[in-house]
Amino acid sequence: MHGARAPAQAAAQRWRMAAEYRALEAAFADCRTDAAEPAADRAARLLEDGGWAAALLAPLVAALTADPFFEPPFRISRDRMRTAAVLFESPAAVLTASVLDAAELAAMVPSATFVFPGMVSVTRYVRAGGAVLRRWRTDPITPGFHAAAARPAVSLAPLALADGDVQRVDGRTHAQLLSGATADVVTLVFTIRSGAAPLMREHRVADGMLARVASADDRPSRAEMLLAYLRLEGRADAGAQFAEASHDPAFQLRWAAIREWLSLDARAALPRLEEMAAEDPNGEIRAAAATTLPRVRRRIAEAECRG
Repeated sequence: MHGARAPAQAAAQRWRMAAEYRALEAAFADCRTDAAEPAADRAARLLEDGGWAAALLAPLVAALTADPFFEPPFRISRDRMRTAAVLFESPAAVLTASVLDAAELAAMVPSATFVFPGMVSVTRYVRAGGAVLRRWRTDPITPGFHAAAARPAVSLAPLALADGDVQRVDGRTHAQLLSGATADVVTLVFTIRSGAAPLMREHRVADGMLARVASADDRPSRAEMLLAYLRLEGRADAGAQFAEASHDPAFQLRWAAIREWLSLDARAALPRLEEMAAEDPNGEIRAAAATTLPRVRRRIAEAECRG
């Protein structure tokens, strides 16, 4: 088995040392992580060069042609409709190659929803397969985002794709669904991690209305998990950590932090809850804090009476 892996490892090493892969590393080495545009511009320049894209994959195709058991040096995922391989990752961007099965796409029940993923993407349609992009636009997320007041997404004109097209989509304000493919669709996609929106938003196709939201950033999710651990461990001495998280720019983390803190030490968390009810920039958090405040005060008063 070790002998079988050695040629694959050598091929992978040669691929990473080739000029095309080195260009990838250099393009994103110094990209900012707080803004999407610089990384997206660089991604677009790379993908618009069809020769670069073909040369990037050529050594891997050659290795697979020579050895059908060749193990590519990257993560691969498969589902009913799509096979995808992560070719490159950096803090600023991820490059994925994928093949979408047109027959499976045609057999699927049309999606009732579409998603604003919260990240910018740049896609080269190596093979467009006659597909069409259905498209929508919505407002950007601001610190005052209120799901109940979210306006419906606006439908845009469909876009017919051709082989070699490069499409840049700001997933913070634009969504799309692929449809109508008559042949398999082959793509190279840069997903820009920099400057991502805090939330993904799913809307209904029928009327454009917001259906649900989810976190698009794993940093707040990890922080929420750690705060829950501190609460379960009874770490009342971690008030500074809860307080810091309750001021985080990600409003979903602010609310998670104050909830965990209240469960752990309501008296210590009360002043921060009062601040959030009065001045948090997010309207939903202000409303939730204002609703929670009387219950917390009552619970503290009852504890004092029992004491």
